[in-house]
Amino acid sequence: MNRMTQLAQMLLIVAVLLISGCAAPPPPQAPQSAPASAAQSAAPVAPTVNLTDGCVESYDSSVDYFPQKTSVTHSSGFAVEYHRNYKIVTVTNPWQGSQESFRYILVQCGTPAPEGVEGALIEVPAQSLVALSTTYLPHLVSLGLTDRLVALDSLLWATTPEVVARIETGELAEVGSGASVNVEQLLEMEPGLVMAYGMGVPEWDTHPLLIEAGIPVALNGDFVEQDPLGRTEWIKFVAFFFNKEADAAQIFDGVVDAYTATAALAAGATERPTVFVSSIYDGTWWMSGGDSYSAKLLADAGADYLWADSGAVGSDPVDFEAVFEKAGNADFWVNPDNAFWNSQADVLQSDERYAEFAALANGHLYNNNAQVNANGGNAFYESGAAHPEVVLMDLVKIFHPELLPDHELVYYKVVE
Repeated sequence: MNRMTQLAQMLLIVAVLLISGCAAPPPPQAPQSAPASAAQSAAPVAPTVNLTDGCVESYDSSVDYFPQKTSVTHSSGFAVEYHRNYKIVTVTNPWQGSQESFRYILVQCGTPAPEGVEGALIEVPAQSLVALSTTYLPHLVSLGLTDRLVALDSLLWATTPEVVARIETGELAEVGSGASVNVEQLLEMEPGLVMAYGMGVPEWDTHPLLIEAGIPVALNGDFVEQDPLGRTEWIKFVAFFFNKEADAAQIFDGVVDAYTATAALAAGATERPTVFVSSIYDGTWWMSGGDSYSAKLLADAGADYLWADSGAVGSDPVDFEAVFEKAGNADFWVNPDNAFWNSQADVLQSDERYAEFAALANGHLYNNNAQVNANGGNAFYESGAAHPEVVLMDLVKIFHPELLPDHELVYYKVVE
C-alpha cells in the first residue's frame, strides 16, 4: 500500500467518526409514573346490600352503608330515618297512653358516631340479642337470626320450635325481667342488644335499670298496636338492629297480601254471625273494646262483634248479667282468655252460669289454645302476632267454613 492510499483510508475513517458524532440522539424515554396509592387509584365502592355481619373496614363518609331501606306503612308506633352510616329509629308509642318517645341512633359498626344527634347509640348489626318478650322470637326465625339469641327473660313460655330446641340444649340463659332482671349477669354477657317492653310503671319496667347500667336496650311497642298488620310490621323494627330490612320488607309484604285476600273473601259473605269474647276474671268480665286488636280481626273475618260500638282499644269491665243480656243468644264465643279451657266441663267448673249461653250449648265456643306448652305459653300470642293472616284464616273457617273448605285450624280448637 503506497503512502497516498494510507492517507485516503485515514481521511475516510475520520469522516465516518465525524458523521456519527453529529447524528441526532435517540428520542428521550417518557419518565415512568410512580404507582398511585390505593386511595388515589380506586374510588370508594358503595355496597349494594346492607352489611349484616361484621363491620366496615375502610370508612368513607361519601358512601351510603344502608342501600337496602324500608318504610313504615301500617304501624303507628315507630318510625325510621336513614343517613349514610346511621339510622334514627323512634318509638313513638312504647306503651298505652305513653307521653314519651324513645330515640335510637343505630350506627353501622366500623364508622363514627354522628355528632350532635340526640338518642341512645347502638352499633349495628347487633351480634347478640337478649329478648324479654316471646313476641320477638318468630321474627328472629323469619329473619334468619335465631343464632343471635343468647338469653330470654324466662325459659318457660316460648313456643317457637327453633327457640325451644335451643332451650332444650342449654344454649339460652334466663335473665329475668322487670325489677328482678339480673343486671350483673347481663353485664357479664355484654349483649349487643336487649329488646324489652315498657309499661310506664317503674316497679314493672326493665329498661331504666339497663340504661343506668349502660346496657344497650331498645323498647319494642308491638303489643300496643291495635291493627293486626301494624303489629306484624314490628318485624321491621327488629330488622333495623341487624340491617335486615330487605328480608323484613319481603316477609311483611307477603303477610299483607295474604291477610288482605282473606279479608276480601270474608267481606263477600252473605251473613255475619254474632260473636263475643273473653270471660270472667276475678269477678269481672273484661270485654275487648270495639277498636281493639281482637275486634279488628273479628270484623275482617266477617263476624258481627257485639261490642264493636264501644270505641275502646283496651278492655271494658262488664258484669255477668250485662254480658248475658247482650250475648246470651250469640252465635259464637271465641277467645275466652283461659288457656286451660279444653272441654265444656272445664268451662262449667269455672262458673256454672256459662251453661246459659247458647254458643256453649251449641258447640260454638272456640278457644285459641290449640298450641299451648306445659307451662301455659300460648303460640297464639307468639307466632300468631307475627302471622295474623293465619289467625284470620282460622276465624273465617270458624264463621264461614264454606269459604275455606281446605283450611285446618292452626291456633283455634272447639271446646267440646
